[in-house]
Amino acid sequence: MLEFKWVYELILFLYGLSLVGYFIDFVQNNRKANVTAFWLLSMVWVLQTFFLLTQVFIKEDFPIMTVYDGLYFYTWILVTFSLIINRLFRMDFLVFFTNVVGFLIMIIHLSTRAQTVLENRGVALVDELLVIHISLAIISYGFFTLSFIFSIMYLLQYRLLKKKRWDAKLFRLGDLTKLDHFSYVAIILGVPLLLIAIILGVVWGYVSTATFYWYDSKTLGSLLVLVVYVVYLTLRVVKGYQGRTISIFNAGAFLFLLINFFLFGSLSNFHF
Repeated sequence: MLEFKWVYELILFLYGLSLVGYFIDFVQNNRKANVTAFWLLSMVWVLQTFFLLTQVFIKEDFPIMTVYDGLYFYTWILVTFSLIINRLFRMDFLVFFTNVVGFLIMIIHLSTRAQTVLENRGVALVDELLVIHISLAIISYGFFTLSFIFSIMYLLQYRLLKKKRWDAKLFRLGDLTKLDHFSYVAIILGVPLLLIAIILGVVWGYVSTATFYWYDSKTLGSLLVLVVYVVYLTLRVVKGYQGRTISIFNAGAFLFLLINFFLFGSLSNFHF
């Protein structure tokens, strides 16, 4: 399988998109996102099954004889179970976290096998994990920034309404309900991207020649940023917080994000 570099990248891309779709469905109970994620994961399963059958019938080698080959079969099992559960039952919590585990194991398998099977190209593939890790993290920060801006606009609009200042600024800021909703949607998109970025970063840290520390300031800071925004979603979805209260929390979350990006980044041993 790993001889085809583009297939490796396609599987990770489709798997990552399906993870985003399942996360949106998990948070919003969005049926369209669930259906899209199901078909994306089905494409991943087809590609995995093709290479699994190739390994068994053409190379006559069932991929369970080594730890890393076993990881591939393990991932295939998880994807298969996830598709069956998603099709027959509505167990969003189980489906989402099963795919998070499956995605992590898939990356570990492909990156470690690439180092030994593809030689120089394997090193390039592992280095691409770093590029994707950084890119997804920055994109997620972009969504969090948009969410912060919407929240600030909401708070400013709320203040103008409280003071009954009916001028042009009031109408140019937009509707309160829409500002609150757009801020929420931006975080829904940002959280799974940051989760995938962290997974890729951790895997890269272990399989590359770089020294990886769990207690590195930027690593811990990124995990805390993810936790803070998960708390936001919990307050929003589970507790039903909306409007001014959640906008203030979002502004505080973004302040912590900036601290992580600039301060923790400067203190990190291997992050910029």
